[in-house]
Amino acid sequence: MSDIALEALKRKRAEITGEIALCHARLQTLASDLEHLDGTLRLFAPDFVAESVLPKVFTPPKSWSKRGEMSRAVLSILRVAKGPQSTREIAAQVVAQRGLESDPGILNIMTRRVGHVLRDKREAGLVRSVEETGLWLQWEIVR
Repeated sequence: MSDIALEALKRKRAEITGEIALCHARLQTLASDLEHLDGTLRLFAPDFVAESVLPKVFTPPKSWSKRGEMSRAVLSILRVAKGPQSTREIAAQVVAQRGLESDPGILNIMTRRVGHVLRDKREAGLVRSVEETGLWLQWEIVR
């Protein structure tokens, strides 16, 4: 195996073991915090059973995206558009690109998120609103 590949693998291993160590430290801190919280709860309610409180797990909805992903999707849609597009049309294209089920709830959420991205990009001078058609503005890239 070449020295470059070997060094890259060693570097990746060091990165992963470092991340594992951070996770272990975070887990230890959380366990300690939980013990302190349980102790405090027992002060107020001596008959408190900790296992009676179910864990709350946060799962983000399918419509969420990683940082900057929505902006990139919206701008790429506007770059290839033949003319101005409404906020709703852009949102429908984002839903289609992501392969989400196109129910009215997802489309409404996505329309609000696309509108927010477009307003931010308008303030940055990247896009402009051309005219209003009904409820949604028409948007285009500033050239």
